[in-house]
Parts: sequence; C-alpha cells; structure tokens
Amino acid sequence: MQQSTLVRLKEKLTLKNPIMVVGLPGVGLVGKLVAEHLVDELAAERIMEVYSPHFPPQVLVNKDCTVRPVSNTIYLGKANETDVLFLVGDHQSTTAQGHYELCSLYLDIAEELKVPRIYTLGGYPTGKLTYEDTVLGVANSTELIEEIKQYGVEFRESEPSGGIVGASGLLVAFSGMRGIDAACLMGMTPGYLMDPKSAQSLLEVLCNIFGIEVNTDSLKKKAEEMENILEKLKEKEEQQNLPEVKPTEEDLRYIG
Repeated sequence: MQQSTLVRLKEKLTLKNPIMVVGLPGVGLVGKLVAEHLVDELAAERIMEVYSPHFPPQVLVNKDCTVRPVSNTIYLGKANETDVLFLVGDHQSTTAQGHYELCSLYLDIAEELKVPRIYTLGGYPTGKLTYEDTVLGVANSTELIEEIKQYGVEFRESEPSGGIVGASGLLVAFSGMRGIDAACLMGMTPGYLMDPKSAQSLLEVLCNIFGIEVNTDSLKKKAEEMENILEKLKEKEEQQNLPEVKPTEEDLRYIG
C-alpha cells in the first residue's frame, strides 16, 4: 500500500523548544474544537499537510463548490514566546495500520523540529447527558504528571479503564521512546454530539499551561446552542422514561 504523503508548505523552519498540540477528530470533537480555536486565535500559519490512503476515500466540498481531498494539517503559531505546532485535520486513520504509520510520521516531524513536549487533546465519554467541568489526563512520565496536576488536571488510577484508541493515546506512548515528554488531556463529554462546552474547560487548562488568554466568544456561543439541544434530549428522555444510555466498552476505549 502507498504510504502517507507529507507536503511541506514552508521550508527552513527555525524553532526554539516548540510544543506540539494535537487536536484530531475524536469523541465529542473536543480536542479538534480546542486546537482549531487556538489556530484561529493565534493566527497560526499552515506549514505542512498530510495526505494518506488510510483516510476515508472522499473529498470535501468547499463553499465555492470546488473540492479538496481529506487531509490533516500542521500549523505554526506563537503563545507568548513559545512556538506551538498544531496538528489538526479532517479525519484519523480508518485502519489500525494507518494509526501506527501516521503516528510514526507525526513523531518524525516532532523529532525533526526538536519538539521536547507534545499535548494530545481528546474527549472522555461519560454516556450521561450532563456536563462535568473536569479535565482528565495521562502522561508518559510521573514527573510530567506532577507538573500538569498544578493546572487542575485530574489523574485517576488506571483511567481510562479501557485504554485510549487513536492518535491521542499512541502519540503519548511512542513519544516516550523518542525522548519526548507527552500527555493526553481529556475533557469530560456525553460523547454523543459535538461538545464545545467540554472544549471550553479543556481550552482553559491549555491556556493556563501556556500562560495566555484568548477570546472564547465563538466557543461560548456554540456551547449555548449545544446546551439547548441537550436540554431537549433530556426532556425527551424523561418523558419517555428511558433508562440511562451507557456507552459500550468500545465507546469508552475510543478517546481520540
């Protein structure tokens, strides 16, 4: 099978201790919402694109009715004096092999640019139509765990119990083998719909880590819209007296 393709849009990058933030599509689109919001707020520049046969066989339609292939993109922004690489995109891999291949590619880029730390962002599905203002974390070293705890991130013994599937987990595990510190930060989310409210909590933690403030009006507006939808769903559930829907083991394992 043909391997994934990396397209460099900007050559000769000179960065000093850059941090990589990964926000690919996953449960509640929590990580994707946070990363894309920061890309916009920090006016990050697109520097690389990734195309892969492991992405879905589709193209996306632009506003002007032209099309483009599914891809993931790396942007470069600055948070205070810190260079930040944002990995965002349309899809994660549709195959197990692709997850490993793409994560290896992303880590090759991190090594090339001398990235000392990676934060992957995702959602933790609760299966409840209620909101929890909590951010859970895992990391590839106990030292990093102690550092991140200072920002209000919770680390619970053996959680997530089913593990983490996808780039958010694989990058944390394999980055350690390359001497890169890494942590996965997860916002609590029902897991059924796009969750900008959970994204707000995760964004707040990440901004505290970077020591920055950004405008959150667009996320707040989306959160209000989704809260109205959730309220209607809860009312319908109560009227029908339906039992609480529990996520399956597969749902709980996929954090994204």
